[in-house]
Amino acid sequence: MSASNLRISGLCKRYGDFVALAPTDLDVAQGEFLTLLGPSGSGKTTLLSLIAGLAQPDEGSIAINGADVTYGAPYERDIGMVFQNYALFPHMTVAENIAFPLQMRKVDAASASKKVMEALEMVHLPHVAGRYPRELSGGQQQRIALARCMVYRPSIILMDEPLGALDKKLRDHMQLEIKRIHRELGTTIVYVTHDQEEAMTMSDRICLMNAGAIAQLGSPDDLYFRPRSAFVADFLGESNLLEAKVGARQGERVRIAVQGRDMGEAMAYDAAIKAGDTVKVMIRPQNVTVHDAPPADVAGPTLQGKLMDVMVTGGMTKLYLKDTDAGTPVVVVAAYPTNRAGNRHQMGQPITLSWKPEDAVAILG
Repeated sequence: MSASNLRISGLCKRYGDFVALAPTDLDVAQGEFLTLLGPSGSGKTTLLSLIAGLAQPDEGSIAINGADVTYGAPYERDIGMVFQNYALFPHMTVAENIAFPLQMRKVDAASASKKVMEALEMVHLPHVAGRYPRELSGGQQQRIALARCMVYRPSIILMDEPLGALDKKLRDHMQLEIKRIHRELGTTIVYVTHDQEEAMTMSDRICLMNAGAIAQLGSPDDLYFRPRSAFVADFLGESNLLEAKVGARQGERVRIAVQGRDMGEAMAYDAAIKAGDTVKVMIRPQNVTVHDAPPADVAGPTLQGKLMDVMVTGGMTKLYLKDTDAGTPVVVVAAYPTNRAGNRHQMGQPITLSWKPEDAVAILG
């Protein structure tokens, strides 16, 4: 990873007795796309506000490009912000909106005009320069807000749920646009969202927050396939969490028993997991194999349950099982053709499930 562009050390924010952000350390590399993800009240917006200078911390420090900006004004921080509501000036044209931050920085008119057109080219909207915000679609307004932020080339761009007001199709398109612009500019982006899919799609790293603290920080693959807690496993994507007892441990593998039955091996990325611990074993629905045969005819550890419901979602089919050997309902995602999904299994039918050891992850708590 390249040099740190943003360094947060022991940053803390309280409102009376309420801790909005517990002491937090975070380094963001130059050119990185970091997403702050988490449920409402997790601390992600508080952290973004502190970075932006819109709130002041009770403890800790913030450094941007090596300079301490902890108590500096927003305009002293070499940052740009893109908001969910766009915050465009309605009485100004698109070009005037984009030029505004350049005027505040005393950029001469000729240079400003050139930079405005470059920014409009970057978001593929040079033809709307003379229009007013009310004459643009939601997606166009969002791109103009992004262009206004980029025009003075800040060191860091902060985005606070910028796509939250858009419909899904437009949101998906804008995700691609933001990723493209990020690649072309190489600017550091700190992005806030509560949308898990958006975070997985766009981020170099995800900072998943809960109750004012970082629950896990890592790549989308790290959080999805190697969660360090039940909260992370449950929050990011769909998962089956089975309670199990740990037997012998060898390297990153442990032997597990579910409801007293030997269920083979699972991965244990947490070094603190040891023999005798009670853990949650996470298995993603798409990693479960469905067998029509009874358990005795399937090699390796198996789980059986009764089909409770079927949900067809495009080319995938979800099977919901109850009364399982694990003592908890289980969901399976299978790539059945949709024209066969309705009659492949009958409600109440016993179904046998299995999975590979590398697809089962043991986690504490």
